[in-house]
Amino acid sequence: MSGIIYPRPLLKWVGGKTQIVDELLNRIPLYFSNYHEPFLGGGALFFKLYRQHKIRKAFLSDINAELIDTYISVRDYVDDVIKLLSIYPHDEKFFYELRSRDPWLMSLPERAARMIYLNKTGYNGLYRVNKRGQFNVPFGRYKSPDYCNVDNLRAVSQSLKDVEIFVAPFETVLENAKPGDLVYFDPPYAPISKTANFTAYHATGFTSQDQEHLKDVCLQLTRQNVSVLLSNSNADVIRSLYSTRFTVNEILASRSINCNGSRRGKLIELIITNYPMKRAAQLRLLEKRAPYLLTERSSNTTSP
Repeated sequence: MSGIIYPRPLLKWVGGKTQIVDELLNRIPLYFSNYHEPFLGGGALFFKLYRQHKIRKAFLSDINAELIDTYISVRDYVDDVIKLLSIYPHDEKFFYELRSRDPWLMSLPERAARMIYLNKTGYNGLYRVNKRGQFNVPFGRYKSPDYCNVDNLRAVSQSLKDVEIFVAPFETVLENAKPGDLVYFDPPYAPISKTANFTAYHATGFTSQDQEHLKDVCLQLTRQNVSVLLSNSNADVIRSLYSTRFTVNEILASRSINCNGSRRGKLIELIITNYPMKRAAQLRLLEKRAPYLLTERSSNTTSP
């Protein structure tokens, strides 16, 4: 229908999936019930599924309370958020004044407006905090950043109306996911080198032990007959963790946050599932009413 504004990601996010969202979409199950995304970030896959009318019920969560409050505020108080953003000037002095304010002394709409403004006007669209949890990204050099896109703010608000949004660690999905549901995990990527470790989206970071715990959660979801889709780096540790009981697929993705321009460009990333990615295989299993999830040892890796 003409005239309808469909929602797009509200925030820029390090490792955001906008550029590979079609690759992810090509690998989701043919059928799933509820949708869960425990590392919400920019929510690119959620918004893509919503635009394609594939969302029935969704559960979106993250341990980043400021991020979750932003989505809740846009869902419930979008007019107040728009009113604030409409009067915020694109100005370096204002940026640092707003950055210095304690978000937890603000109202929910004020906190959301601060988050959106700093995200869209800060350097490279980064969200980064120090060990005290304080946002520390410097002012960006944008001519006219679009931090008050009224149409998209309202479209995002509408898409979130019947969505459960909450602060929680990723393992909470074990309590919420039911057989037939789909869980998409987009954790902070495992570093592929000693200088590539960016996990500062939260003051506590994301460790190798967290990666191992995530794999254990994926195995538990498999036992609960829940479909799992996961993206991560092409790191040896990730290949080892998911070498059995999962299908591993390689794709090429462009990454540009490295300050060294020679290290930017196409990189291999991994898409991992506990079900066959090929549509033909999925159809055969559905027709035979066979178990949909992988129950045998699998290390099925294909190139992009």
